[in-house]
Amino acid sequence: MVKIGGSTLGSHDTTLEDLVALQNAGAKPVVIHGGGEMITRWLARHGLGTRFVKGLRVTDADSLQVVVAVLAGWVNTDIVCSLQKLGGKALGLAGTDGRLLLARVRDPLLGYVGEVETVNPDVIHLALSGGYIPVIAPTGLGAGGQPFNINADTAAGEIAAALGAEALFFLTDVAGVCDADGSCLPALDASGVDTLLSQGIISGGMIPKVEACLRAVPRVRQARIVDGRQPHAIVDALGDTPSGTRIV
Repeated sequence: MVKIGGSTLGSHDTTLEDLVALQNAGAKPVVIHGGGEMITRWLARHGLGTRFVKGLRVTDADSLQVVVAVLAGWVNTDIVCSLQKLGGKALGLAGTDGRLLLARVRDPLLGYVGEVETVNPDVIHLALSGGYIPVIAPTGLGAGGQPFNINADTAAGEIAAALGAEALFFLTDVAGVCDADGSCLPALDASGVDTLLSQGIISGGMIPKVEACLRAVPRVRQARIVDGRQPHAIVDALGDTPSGTRIV
């Protein structure tokens, strides 16, 4: 399973090529994507501000409409079209489809940001059985049909654990998790994560990534945060000398 964000997808990016190559080789990749930068731009166009708490976007009712439209609309469609342009078979999904991600309010101060309660992966298995790469927008379904904004990193960890995925890769725009001196750590355990969090070295958007890895590792063989800007980062992460930081 691969989590990708807009910050790592550019004109010279090879992520989607890697995914199609894996599919052609008989693997069954699953993709979940973010879209934070585009959400911020569209919120600004609508005169809506952006605020984050511990790496999570505060989402009121007006912001939620923009978040869902951008994630489940443009970003998801763009990735699906790009994969198919490269010769892959892809199917766009949202966390609300097939009750994939059932959620509740994570924190009233965050608004319509959901905490995943249940993952129902049936719709993912259906897509995979049909030979498709599932491309998932991180929305969730709450009580009474209320949609939620789900942090994509959090959703990736929960879905990977539910699937018992072979590997979980977070593609980022940094080398991995770094120490106080800025050196990339090849591996990091729960104790190390706690230390770096308490020191403020792990901060912002890296917080939900490491937390998602820790949630997933009991069920996932490998959880790794890698530099998605590097050519063929996914293939490299599956190789004999993988880069980035493995969370153990």
